[in-house]
Amino acid sequence: MKKAIRGRYLSYRDNPFTKPIKDCLQYEEDGLIVMDEGHITAIGPANDLLPTLDEKVSVTRYEDALIFPGFIDCHVHYPQTEIIGAFGMQLIDWLNNYTFVAEQKFADKEYARAASDVFLREILRAGTTTATVFCTVHPQSVDAFFEQSAKINMRNIAGKVLMDRHAPSALTDTAQSGYDQTKSLIEKWHGAGRALYAVTPRFAPTSTEEQMEMTGAVWKEHPGTYLQSHISENKAEIEWVRKLYPTQKSYVDVYDHYGQLGPRAIYGHGVHFTEEDFRIFSETGTAIAHCPTSNLFLGSGLFKLERAMTGSTSILTGLATDLGGGTNFSQLVSMNEAYKIAQLNGFALDAYKAFYLTTRGAATALYLEDRIGSIEPGYEADITILDLKATPLLAYRLNYAENLEETLFALITLGDDRAVQATYIAGECVYNRDRETGEEQFYGL
Repeated sequence: MKKAIRGRYLSYRDNPFTKPIKDCLQYEEDGLIVMDEGHITAIGPANDLLPTLDEKVSVTRYEDALIFPGFIDCHVHYPQTEIIGAFGMQLIDWLNNYTFVAEQKFADKEYARAASDVFLREILRAGTTTATVFCTVHPQSVDAFFEQSAKINMRNIAGKVLMDRHAPSALTDTAQSGYDQTKSLIEKWHGAGRALYAVTPRFAPTSTEEQMEMTGAVWKEHPGTYLQSHISENKAEIEWVRKLYPTQKSYVDVYDHYGQLGPRAIYGHGVHFTEEDFRIFSETGTAIAHCPTSNLFLGSGLFKLERAMTGSTSILTGLATDLGGGTNFSQLVSMNEAYKIAQLNGFALDAYKAFYLTTRGAATALYLEDRIGSIEPGYEADITILDLKATPLLAYRLNYAENLEETLFALITLGDDRAVQATYIAGECVYNRDRETGEEQFYGL
């Protein structure tokens, strides 16, 4: 059914890291977004479009709010929701002591289904409308996630973890079983509704050379699918990879050797990239998910965002929460921490660039910029509404914001999931928070 939302909206036509901001922004002070059958059908000034609508079309007006394309989370682990905030230590210890313990529970599909429900509610509360998701080694963990996601018609990307060594036996598959299960899950889920499948080797240390070969093969056999993994997150991890794969030149070269780089491959972290690493990712069209809260929480290091986004060998980069190493579902919080990391690297990340990283920039990293990440006719109607009076402090601060950029930056520094007033998936409001009472409603889950 055709419907519309009215208010201030902001979207991107191009990349503000490389183009003048005036050529990138699409902003309407009093705009109308018309939606029908899950897609945006018209946008523009409300006064121009309202007279063209049939009187039966419902129009929801959002005052004291900003309307954005739905936020995109490029790298997150739904089974780790229950261990968010676990005492950090460093990456490998954290995996062994918390992650691998929690993930064994997902052999039980009903357990996985309940966890999926909690996870999806949290990302909707945070204004996230698409996520690239790690499940566990268990195929039923994938089924549970996609079944819950399908209830509200979300465009999510997910896959079964491939892991045949250096993990508890309850979490390992084999090269052959991992290949067979992945192939079966691709046939079942890739392109089913809005679901997309990602071949998901956890990371090179937990796969044998045989499994790495099989992983590259199954991805190549299914064009249009994704591949997701981790890379160069932690210095000890990099050294471990060097010992496990002594014939390869680098961590990046390991994935390249096994046919796991290219369009629709996205890797979490890339904190310790060399110039050669950036060059290979750039030339192959491989993307990085920048995970600021996780990188800080686990002491992994400071991602070189300016280097990644600019220059002749820039790479596709989107923002990510990386729960549960990451510490918050909100991409507003991710932007806040990304700003601080950039500052420590001598780069001031402005608000326009930050919001790009979780909207059109993230969509571009996922090769989905033709359908999500922007507010444009023909695009899927995934929308996030941010409340400019979400907290007393935010409302007070924004009384003194002199322009749009200052408003956006205050949202980044003071905002979190409380700032999300409503989340739309494929044109339907699936999460709504009443501004006066604070009462929350989820629809479809």
